Amino acid sequence: MRDPDSAIVIADQDLETWGGILLDHSLGGIDSSDRVMIKGESVCWPLIRVLERRVFEAGGLADICLVPSNNDRGRVWSATAVRSAVDSARLDEAPQWHLHRYKSMTKYVEVLGAWDPSEYAGLEQDQLKRLAETDRPYSELRLAKPWVLTLYPTPGFAAMEGMDLDEYTRFLVKASTTDPRPLRDAEETLKPLFEKGKVVRIVTVDPSSGRELKLTIDIASSQPALSFGLRNFPDGEIFTSPDARATNGEVFIDLPVHYGGSDIRGIYLRFENGRAVEYRANEGGDVLAAIIETDEGSSRLGEVALGMNPGLERVLKHPLLVEKVGGTLHIALGASYKHCYVEDPGSESGAQQLDKLIREGVVNVSAQHVDIVADFRGGGCGRSVFIDDTELVVRNAVWVAAD
Repeated sequence: MRDPDSAIVIADQDLETWGGILLDHSLGGIDSSDRVMIKGESVCWPLIRVLERRVFEAGGLADICLVPSNNDRGRVWSATAVRSAVDSARLDEAPQWHLHRYKSMTKYVEVLGAWDPSEYAGLEQDQLKRLAETDRPYSELRLAKPWVLTLYPTPGFAAMEGMDLDEYTRFLVKASTTDPRPLRDAEETLKPLFEKGKVVRIVTVDPSSGRELKLTIDIASSQPALSFGLRNFPDGEIFTSPDARATNGEVFIDLPVHYGGSDIRGIYLRFENGRAVEYRANEGGDVLAAIIETDEGSSRLGEVALGMNPGLERVLKHPLLVEKVGGTLHIALGASYKHCYVEDPGSESGAQQLDKLIREGVVNVSAQHVDIVADFRGGGCGRSVFIDDTELVVRNAVWVAAD
């Protein structure tokens, strides 16, 4: 429930710094040609207001898309819609103005943060799948344009993390007002390994049995992307999208992930020829099943990445934060990132090449893209990571090549 006495206090200068990084660094600046969609719940209004003003001051147009509190991330339909619709087929009738709004924007900022995540929690497996399926055309439009996600502190999200609101706010504001550009240096050192690499080999341990699990991921068809505040903020990762046909073996994922208002913990996955053929979780197994069974692509991997931010010392459940922690590794169930396969997915030649790779099954297409994170720091389930014959190790909370 909302607590009207829960005040979120962020200094004006911090909001200005935060907004400036998002617009000038993440989106590369705003000019008169831009129509920028800024999306989020009303609880995030202090930051949204700064972004709106700065877009107009730069000569652009700000399209403010306020999200109802029962709608996880502003999907085309809310949790209430899938719970209450008498005829599920009606949910295919998304209003055309909604589609036009996404087509007409040139850049996109999503401010994540919820008054009360329980308003969209507890959906049945088929309802979660329905929400993801109906939202897919809009997420594809968003991903085809310059975009950035950020996370605003709210009472609901602080409670989700089990933190005092003031402590949570201080942690998040500090991370969101720190210049992200220095993260690039550490990521650049690993870039050649990903560029030349053919196979990522991951070893984790299932704590319930003590058994070592080995997973191989084919990255020969793709190139790495360095992430230092250009798509997510806070940030810090190097990632790529694998060949969706060629993941094999087993993996255990120990860090919790928050999806659709629910927690998933202790994930086990077994892959054959790219597809997850066996899966379970110690907590939230029904939610994990809903993700994997959404469509054909949701049982395959769309990403493998290393967390590279040494400043995020505390592990939180929100995927935007946990996947960036230095010394973690994450994989994503669902859609690939097209720019990891071709330099310009929007060009005619790039589109043709992508279409070929999609038809071959190399590039994964799905309504889902859900990051799940394994801890390779001391005490985590992670044991070793190799790119071809080069071992990667964690030093000072950053991944580096072993000597």
